[in-house]
Amino acid sequence: MRLPAPFLTALFWALAIAAPASAGDLSVMLATAQGKPLANAVVMVRPQGFAPRGPIRFPWPYRMAQRDMQFEPFVLIVPVGAEVAFPNLDPFKHHVYSFSAAHAFELKLYGREETRTVKFDKPGVIALGCNIHDDMTAFIRVVDTPFAIKSTARGEAVIRDIPAGPATLTIWYPFLKSKGAEVSRQVVVPATGALSLAIALDVRAPPLRRGGY
Repeated sequence: MRLPAPFLTALFWALAIAAPASAGDLSVMLATAQGKPLANAVVMVRPQGFAPRGPIRFPWPYRMAQRDMQFEPFVLIVPVGAEVAFPNLDPFKHHVYSFSAAHAFELKLYGREETRTVKFDKPGVIALGCNIHDDMTAFIRVVDTPFAIKSTARGEAVIRDIPAGPATLTIWYPFLKSKGAEVSRQVVVPATGALSLAIALDVRAPPLRRGGY
């Protein structure tokens, strides 16, 4: 029996929509110019022509704690629109602030077991400090892509299931010697498997983070 043309057209589009798009992985090994693994670098991929469907979400907590007179973690990735918690886990008060153009804010003195929250509504870099303890520094990278990850202590960053095709790879690190502390390059994500890259970056030595009471 021959099926009518409108039915075949509808079936074609239903199968096309249901079929998973081709996607590949990106694996990056980051190191300094001296060959040492580079941790806490933010790796972002923006596939050409891709737009997220709905809000971006990451599996880790949107949380920047104050513990042992330091921020924890040192670098946090959150999506645009995220509300970040700032719990104070120290037995004394902190005064958290940022003068960053992407989102300046101030959380005036608050004590142990107290939490404040801040919503970040546009992409960019948020440099954090404490008005009481000058050694306290950290960074929040607010991103507009779901394909973002932070490099591990081994300098490894793996992003999975990226739409295949041309994409822009951007690497940001707070002490990178480049404009905006980031570098970008064009890549082609494979339809299957992984694109593996080894990248050496010229960075300056970070300031000493003492911590402790």
